[in-house]
Amino acid sequence: MTIEPGLYLVLLAAIIIIVLSILLSVVPVMLWISALASGVRISIITLIAMRLRRVTPSRIVNPMIKATKAGIDLSVNQLESHYLAGGNVDRVVNALIAAHRAKIHLEFERAAAIDLAGRDVLLAVQMSVNPRVIETPNVSAVAKNGIEVKVIARVTVRANIDRLVGGAGEETIIARVGEGIVTTVGSSESHKDVLENPDMISRTVLGKGLDAGTAFEILSIDIADVDVGKNIGAHLQTEQAEADKRIAQAKAEERRAMAVAAEQEMKARVVEMRAKVVESESQVPLAMAEALRNGQLGVMDYMNLKNIESDTQMRSSLGKVNDGKNEKE
Repeated sequence: MTIEPGLYLVLLAAIIIIVLSILLSVVPVMLWISALASGVRISIITLIAMRLRRVTPSRIVNPMIKATKAGIDLSVNQLESHYLAGGNVDRVVNALIAAHRAKIHLEFERAAAIDLAGRDVLLAVQMSVNPRVIETPNVSAVAKNGIEVKVIARVTVRANIDRLVGGAGEETIIARVGEGIVTTVGSSESHKDVLENPDMISRTVLGKGLDAGTAFEILSIDIADVDVGKNIGAHLQTEQAEADKRIAQAKAEERRAMAVAAEQEMKARVVEMRAKVVESESQVPLAMAEALRNGQLGVMDYMNLKNIESDTQMRSSLGKVNDGKNEKE
């Protein structure tokens, strides 16, 4: 079976196309040509090795072309190692270009460390060129005279690239500024001092060096708003007076209860004494009967005793009548 020349040429062309497509998918020839045209010296073997290491060549070559055009000397190994470490190569190169244009000294190793630390290195460079304003929430403080003062401050900060790795963030700046506001207002004799000179807050807060250990440098602190709140001192005094009144009432109630208990105890003792008197009186007839039986008491003695008792009762009755008349008069 013979193959016609036309069909042979078609099969050969198809094979060539398949081989070229496979070759171009493995070897980024167009990317290599673009790099050479941009002045980036990189071998085709290096691009193939990137494929084998599962590195996307365009993620390395395109940032390197930008860096070369910007006049920044970077090596393929630096970019590739940062890519393999999980960093954003394109953003790091953009940050280096921005720092180079702004005359900010920034090395690739530091930029890569900032990126791997989870911070936005490009945003940090932009904040170094264009400072950022952070507005604090409404901070409430109380002066010595008990009046509440509410303050809102705007803090202008600039990123400190040397302290981005390991430095505290915006939350620390806001917390420290709020602490400085509370300290300044709390040390004021009157809230009027704060209202008359709000810049005393800025001076006090700036003098404390609040940006120490943070990733920012505080440029200025401006007081945006100062409002007078409640009379906290009077409110606390009212609550204290109410608490003292309740304590006094509780103590008075305790004394009253003790007095009532003592009164009831005395009444019980009186009843007890009366019972003893009645008991003693009940022994008298028994003793007299015993004396009569034993002959120690005669009948005449007994009759004289009865007469004396009757006379005593009569005198008591007359005395009560006379007392009643005297009271009426």
